[in-house]
Amino acid sequence: MTLLAIVAWLVTGLVIGGLAHLLVPGRQRIGILRTLVFGILGAVVGGIVTALLLGPGHVLITFVVALIVSALLISAVTRPRSRRSVSARSRRRLR
Repeated sequence: MTLLAIVAWLVTGLVIGGLAHLLVPGRQRIGILRTLVFGILGAVVGGIVTALLLGPGHVLITFVVALIVSALLISAVTRPRSRRSVSARSRRRLR
């Protein structure tokens, strides 16, 4: 793993973060900075995983894996925190 490969993953991560933000359905209430950080994280993890499993030189597969990892990170952070449960008393009022 060379320094050039790591820099390439970081730059690619910026693009991947934006694309992953578009892939996740619904409204994400995270800033652009956090989106880019998740893209960089996904690019680095995707690059390391595919380099270990397949060896270097699989650019398209690395891109797809990085995109999936980034989208999973974004969706994990932006999922709904908790839903209010409707109590029995509230249900009776609704009827």
